[in-house]
Amino acid sequence: MRKITYLSALLFLFVGVLSCSNGNGNATTKINKENLDLARSRDVAIKKGAALISFSNKEYDFGTVNEGEIVETTFQVTNSGKTDLVITDAKVTCGCTVPVWPKKPIKPGQTEDIKVKFNTNGKKNRQQKNITLITNTESGREVLTLKGMVTPKAKQ
Repeated sequence: MRKITYLSALLFLFVGVLSCSNGNGNATTKINKENLDLARSRDVAIKKGAALISFSNKEYDFGTVNEGEIVETTFQVTNSGKTDLVITDAKVTCGCTVPVWPKKPIKPGQTEDIKVKFNTNGKKNRQQKNITLITNTESGREVLTLKGMVTPKAKQ
């Protein structure tokens, strides 16, 4: 029984050694040059740092409006970083809030507008709506806020 165990262990060791060698012994032939170039360019972008975003204001108080009115505002966003700022999505809490954001990358130092419309129809009293921007900043998301008071329609 001992002989069988030793022979089995020796066989597994031999198979393991053979499976690790590929015959030519030169690992540099396995390197994909395209992947190496891609990694270098990625490393350069990482060294620049994440995109930085700044706003003229992150909150808009629309005051008091009558139910049914459409509130519109514009948030100015500036890329204050050293690499392109990309806004990939703008998520809202309901269909009553519609954001329009720049779809192309914002170059360093450049300022763009984010336009937001809020339909107050069916919304009453104190309202606060958030617009969450999905970005390539360090945090990955930025939140803009609309708030105000909506005077309900008179009951008929």
